Amino acid sequence: MSYHQNNYNQMPKHLMILGTASHVGKSVLAAAFCHIFSKTAPTAPFKAQNMSLNSWITKDGGEIGIAQAIQAWAAGIEPTVDMNPVLLKPKGDRISQVIILGRPA
Repeated sequence: MSYHQNNYNQMPKHLMILGTASHVGKSVLAAAFCHIFSKTAPTAPFKAQNMSLNSWITKDGGEIGIAQAIQAWAAGIEPTVDMNPVLLKPKGDRISQVIILGRPA
């Protein structure tokens, strides 16, 4: 057996999706992977910081980016503020509202 076959269960099972520009499909791809992976293992989306005008209010009243909410639903779980701890909502010329763990900072 190879090293990878022997150590598969000990290896972290995480996936990071990166892109070099905005609006290139990273969130859509993440939602698709959340749906696929949730069929065989516990799966949840995570985006440390998101800048978006579009947000979702979670069941506990916190606010997260809509993309993370859609990814959570694709994974078959309820969206929570832990999935998007920092949300920046543009308000004008170089000004953003800062949302930390679902609440305005």
